[in-house]
Amino acid sequence: MIELIDIGANLTAKAFKSDQVAVIDRARQAGVTRMVVTGSSVEESRRAVELADQHSETLFVTVGVHPHNAKDCDEMTLDNLRALAANPTVVALGECGLDFNRDFSPRPIQLKWFEQQCQLAGELQMPLFLHERDAADAFLEVVKSHRSTVPAAVVHCFTGSGTALDAYLDLDLHIGITGWICDERRGVHLRDLVRRIPSDRLMIETDAPYLVPRTLQPRPGRNEPAFLPHVLHTLSECLNRPREEIARETTETAVRFFGLDPA
Repeated sequence: MIELIDIGANLTAKAFKSDQVAVIDRARQAGVTRMVVTGSSVEESRRAVELADQHSETLFVTVGVHPHNAKDCDEMTLDNLRALAANPTVVALGECGLDFNRDFSPRPIQLKWFEQQCQLAGELQMPLFLHERDAADAFLEVVKSHRSTVPAAVVHCFTGSGTALDAYLDLDLHIGITGWICDERRGVHLRDLVRRIPSDRLMIETDAPYLVPRTLQPRPGRNEPAFLPHVLHTLSECLNRPREEIARETTETAVRFFGLDPA
């Protein structure tokens, strides 16, 4: 069986409330041996750590505040994230960044807390798990100003332009690809762009329960880590390379990036 690592799964989402353990078991059966649970707020990060503590050989965690939730940050946010980051299951800071597509938080507030989390990653010498949507220019300014102090960073769920991709690669960032690439409507451009990503900076993820691969038929009502092989299959078609080879490379890259033990 091919071993895969899902670098971004929102396992504390309400969609998984009733069957988290079954979801984790199905992932293992599908070859997804390890998953990184995404923290999107202080509370979600805390719940992710609690979940990972119960499955410490399988689950790892990012702790951070998503730009949608930046408006809820207060004077205790960084202290709370710093304390959570001390847990051995925590492997990165985030999900943090900028989202000018929905603007659920005012842009100045997004920028403030993105900067703060980048500074914290530098202080703790932890990788960054990054979010960017329709904000590439402002996002790049922040990342450039902190890149020298942060050991590594991944643009999770990349869906942007070739210009943005080239800029991220120039900063030695890693790139996370989701089931978006399986979408024959809005993900077509990614099928060419993934060829530009060096094999040692490419990782794969589901972003479950979101972004169900459209190659799944019939399509379920939610995504889950067990569906990660569909992302791998589409990548294999786009790169014209064996699935086993891409699986090995993306898994080795995730192990290095997050400081995990080899299988």
